[in-house]
Amino acid sequence: MFEQNPYSKLISNYIQQAEFPNEPRELYDPIRYILSLAGKRIRPMLVLMSARLFGEQDMSKALPASAAIEYFHNFSLIHDDIMDNAPLRRGKDTVHEKWNNNVAILSGDGLLVKAYQELGKSPKEHIAELLTVFNQVAIEVCEGQQLDMDFEKQLEVREEDYLRMIKLKTSVLLGGALQMGAILANATKEQQDLIYGFGVNLGIAFQLQDDFLDVYGDPSSFGKQVGGDILANKKTILHIHTQHLAKDADQEEFQLLIQDSNISNEDKVNRMKNLYAKLNVDQYAEGVKQRYMHLAYEQLSQLNVDATRKEELFALADMLMHRAK
Repeated sequence: MFEQNPYSKLISNYIQQAEFPNEPRELYDPIRYILSLAGKRIRPMLVLMSARLFGEQDMSKALPASAAIEYFHNFSLIHDDIMDNAPLRRGKDTVHEKWNNNVAILSGDGLLVKAYQELGKSPKEHIAELLTVFNQVAIEVCEGQQLDMDFEKQLEVREEDYLRMIKLKTSVLLGGALQMGAILANATKEQQDLIYGFGVNLGIAFQLQDDFLDVYGDPSSFGKQVGGDILANKKTILHIHTQHLAKDADQEEFQLLIQDSNISNEDKVNRMKNLYAKLNVDQYAEGVKQRYMHLAYEQLSQLNVDATRKEELFALADMLMHRAK
């Protein structure tokens, strides 16, 4: 699906041509490894798609910024996986599992530096503006990750706080990628704001879909441990709304599943899913996702560019919301 996208092919070819030294092996081998896993490369694709949306035909001008987004995203994944103690990423061993935590931390740092090196290859007249957007996104992603970790220590999290967290941790990177593409195509500030808003709202819907797939996805296609959020007591939209709705015996069951370490993993996942079904929280989460999708589509519709240019972004958004992995 994504692999056949012409933008994805451009990005893959560009990254495959990147030269990483052979030594020290434990710095550069993990970088090559995480980049070889590829993933959907949605975020770097958005840079190119946005540049094209606003009339830029020469994709070579946007490829360095696109690679910078991909490198930053993978840097954040390597570090997030350490913090989450995640065993799998894209269906393969995470970097810290394949090597160790110290190697993963340093190779992640190396990718972040490589991201800035790529930004420096962008057209000179745009570098300052690109750096401003990129740095704002980078610090907000860190803020979002910290909020996510803070939630682990809290007994209860409000829905609005969770939505703010996923906006920072996940969504601003999509919005920033689109804004960077717009900058490279000399879009106006108003156009930049609209395409950024489209990306942020799409990103929130994307994360809500990810929450759903973590529980209900097909293990053979999802690429991560299904039920991992339940096992980790992650404060997802499903968890938060269940805690809010559950009363009496349901609340007792919920708290037992959170606190009792003697319950097997399979039993915990199945019983929590039963609770979700009883309280219809899957339907509620779907409704919240649809609300953000509507906001995203609305902002894309407001852009004063030829409607045919918007079609591929609408198509990508629809694809993301109906994905199985």
